[in-house]
Amino acid sequence: MTTTADRPRIRLKPKTNARGLRHGFPWVYANDIVTDRRTRKIGPGALAVLEDEKRSPIALVAVNPASKIMCRVLDRDIDAQLDTGWFETRLRRALDMRERLFDAPYYRLIHAEADGFPGVIIDRFGDACVIQPNAAWAEAHLDALTDALVKVTGVSTVLKNASGRTRGLEGLDDLSLALRGTAPEAPLPVPMNGATYMADLTGGQKTGLFYDQRPNHAFAAKLVHPGARVLDVFSHVGGFGLAMLAGGAAHALSVDGSAAALELAAKGVDVSGFADRFQTRQGDAFDVLAKLGEEGAEFDVVICDPPAFAPSKQALDAGLRAYERIARLAAPLVKPGGYLGLCSCSHAADLGRFRDASSRGIGRAGRRAQLIHTGFAGPDHPQLPQLAESGYLKAVFYRL
Repeated sequence: MTTTADRPRIRLKPKTNARGLRHGFPWVYANDIVTDRRTRKIGPGALAVLEDEKRSPIALVAVNPASKIMCRVLDRDIDAQLDTGWFETRLRRALDMRERLFDAPYYRLIHAEADGFPGVIIDRFGDACVIQPNAAWAEAHLDALTDALVKVTGVSTVLKNASGRTRGLEGLDDLSLALRGTAPEAPLPVPMNGATYMADLTGGQKTGLFYDQRPNHAFAAKLVHPGARVLDVFSHVGGFGLAMLAGGAAHALSVDGSAAALELAAKGVDVSGFADRFQTRQGDAFDVLAKLGEEGAEFDVVICDPPAFAPSKQALDAGLRAYERIARLAAPLVKPGGYLGLCSCSHAADLGRFRDASSRGIGRAGRRAQLIHTGFAGPDHPQLPQLAESGYLKAVFYRL
């Protein structure tokens, strides 16, 4: 057992906001820390005691000298031991909330900092869980985390997904593997919003499925009527299109650049019983939207759910222009009195900027709009109030 006396000390510079850290902010940047030869020798993922300028302890932190986020707050108890019991306690807390919210075991179980696991994502797919350990401390304690996860949830399969962009910034490998059990040989069916989605846990994007849009899918399904034609752009494995078909739409067209994603969408549609009402079109979304406009196509509901156009502050201006362009191309495809849903998963583009860019694009298309609903990620993606990045997903719905 490691004692507090054995752990290295990390001290904040005098002007660093120690109060913010005491009140819940989970990150300490490298330029806020007094660094010397000793601190630079601390290994990635090692534990340390964070102190203020007066050497009063603040928290137990995980350290990675190679990362801009040099310290991640793990526990207010500086004597905490990161053993299986520590992981079990936090996993049970997270599981309790999900089991109250969902009637089937398909959800995000751990949403990083907001669930007390900085840099860690765990998605559950019935009897299987997929872990993204996107921080060095989690990689170093992966065995204890996996043991606790199996004990708390009872799942038989645990997969490590190493595709996260952050892993490279943390100096971690890109090796995905099965930590427990055997990786499924085929996509798994996931029931959501009256439809069945197919999740590829080993070859798909991220962990295999995006649970965060579940409540926005449900809202979009309310907008359709019998006979409605809908367009789902950046559809991934069915996204909004499947939910709207389950809601009664007469026809859905899914657009994505990935043939593999569209194939999974088609499988989900087939399993759900909607195959005769579904079509796909593979291609660049901007090009397909422009082409549909040239064809004079019209839809009752159009949804655009692109990847993060503004993944960082440096990309913000270009990202906002891209969101505006999407809105400008999509708006003419909506029938008068129809609905347009636009989404952003860019944490660098806050709701106000994203909404303004979307509204500008609609206006540039010559359409008049009513903003009727603003959506966010579901409750299995809780936000940490002190960390704006945890509230990354925004969806705005307009009636045109």
